[in-house]
Amino acid sequence: MCGIAGVISKNRPADREVLERMAAALAHRGPDDRGYFIEGDVGLAQTRLSIIDLAHGHQPLYARGDELVLVANGEIYNDLELRAEFERDGAHYQTRSDSETILHAYDRDGEACLQRLFGMFAFALYDRPRRRLLLARDRLGIKPLFLAKLPDGYAFASELKGLLPALQGRVGIDADGLVQFLHNQFSSGRTTILSDVERLAPGEAVLFEDGRLVRRWQYWSASDVQPQRLTLEEAREAFSPLMETVMRQHMRADVPFGLFLSGGVDSGTLLALLTKYGDQPVRTFSVGFPGTGTQDELPPALEMARRYGSLHTEIRPSGDELRQHLAATVWAADDLMRDYANIPTSLLSRHAVGELKVVFSGEGGDEVFAGYGRFRKSAVQRWVKDLLQPGSGGFRTSGALDRGARRRLLGAELREAFTRVRQPFIDAWEASPPSWSALQRMQYDELLTALPDNLMVKADRMMMAWGLEGRVPFLDHRIVEFGLSLPDELKVSDRRGKVFLKEWARPYVLEEQISAKKRGFHVPVNNWLSGDFLTRLGRALAASPAIRAWFNADEVARLVRRQHGRDRTAARLLYALLQFALWHRMFIEGEGARPPALVEPLELLGA
Repeated sequence: MCGIAGVISKNRPADREVLERMAAALAHRGPDDRGYFIEGDVGLAQTRLSIIDLAHGHQPLYARGDELVLVANGEIYNDLELRAEFERDGAHYQTRSDSETILHAYDRDGEACLQRLFGMFAFALYDRPRRRLLLARDRLGIKPLFLAKLPDGYAFASELKGLLPALQGRVGIDADGLVQFLHNQFSSGRTTILSDVERLAPGEAVLFEDGRLVRRWQYWSASDVQPQRLTLEEAREAFSPLMETVMRQHMRADVPFGLFLSGGVDSGTLLALLTKYGDQPVRTFSVGFPGTGTQDELPPALEMARRYGSLHTEIRPSGDELRQHLAATVWAADDLMRDYANIPTSLLSRHAVGELKVVFSGEGGDEVFAGYGRFRKSAVQRWVKDLLQPGSGGFRTSGALDRGARRRLLGAELREAFTRVRQPFIDAWEASPPSWSALQRMQYDELLTALPDNLMVKADRMMMAWGLEGRVPFLDHRIVEFGLSLPDELKVSDRRGKVFLKEWARPYVLEEQISAKKRGFHVPVNNWLSGDFLTRLGRALAASPAIRAWFNADEVARLVRRQHGRDRTAARLLYALLQFALWHRMFIEGEGARPPALVEPLELLGA
């Protein structure tokens, strides 16, 4: 697991100093090693977190007599299977690194090699004789990759902060990205918070020749999945060997691994399978907030840990510690994302990295097997929602900004951008096969938007900020294809979600986990936004150049007054404004420097 960055231009030599600064900005993603390749107008950089072949996996990696050059981030889970095949056909490997298989796959199959690679990855591969640079991102967008347009070419990096040295002060805020963050909780599609910077989409590849972008394409799409008519028993028989293969491949590592254990079905199932297929007790970590009024998942997690004999640790951060860790998570998230669960995920990662380099996590189960309540809206409810907010079949129609807030809070540029705020969800809905059921189309919409641009931002950035690799077996594309193909009644039935996975997991997890309602991960933010802190926040927001430039100061002050009256809608917007002000201070007013792990957020804003 690593960070990658690079530049390619039409007529300007790559600048090593810029590459070194880009790598330095990604050092948290790969604290073990750094490597560079520079040839003419192409420059590549990589920061390495050593997971497989600790001694010989230095990057860039080379093949075909150094004609092919690779920097990669991620894991190729079917490396051993491909390696055996390629070596039988005459390939000569120089390392045991799973990333080297990318080179041999490309040498053998060219761009079509992407179909053979199973895993989570983002990579840049330079074909020197052809002067071609290939960028690619894994099918589900587990690993990030951003692309910036420069005056004379392009730059790419695993995180936005890795692009700042290449942008050389030409950093602007994208109004669409900002208003999407405020309303939807995250920006999505190609749009990011930075103007002239875009994401590669999940399952996308981009090809450059002589410094020019000549082709971009989707090498995988969930829209190609064919629905199946299966009974529960037939689905069990098909899923069990598939899940075993996926788990055994994900468990390949030359370092110890652990598990983030919540009180839910997904992580509980992973604990059972890690114990079943492993040869030693699993190291598990859970987080809770006793005494804050927030629902606590520590008891069922502890019971699961005892059932499977895991070596278990409970993290119990105080309210002060949660608040003081906010700035660190805003820096880590990079592209603004409001999910409250960023803070506990980051705190868990900070604790776990003292012992481990790899942790498993249950992300993806609710998207793949339809566990969220939004998948269980009735046809009538969705019809009404679609009448009011057309374009996405009544799915993902609401957000944080009501009509009054839009009119009073947003500046003119944001009000204009708001007309497009739901476009990523509409585009994803329209791209889904019309022949599919409404449930499958909702799942597809989620796979293209909230999953890569919200859930995976949390899972990747909060862990990688501490040099910790997260593995998410439920988002292996083979599991995703299986779950998406299931008939609706094996996903939602009698207002219950995730029907098949819960039935399949029944032998492994607690009965209370099977019957429990889906619970979000809530941090007691309302406990912070009160009293003296709230008063000081009001002053800090009033003084922030970010807030003054984009929002109506009178409405910000009104939100503070409403929050003093415990208005929950005001709390959500104030939390978003606080995050934006912190982000602006670090990335626009500053140069992206990392804040302390624990610091009062208002101190960073000078309040």
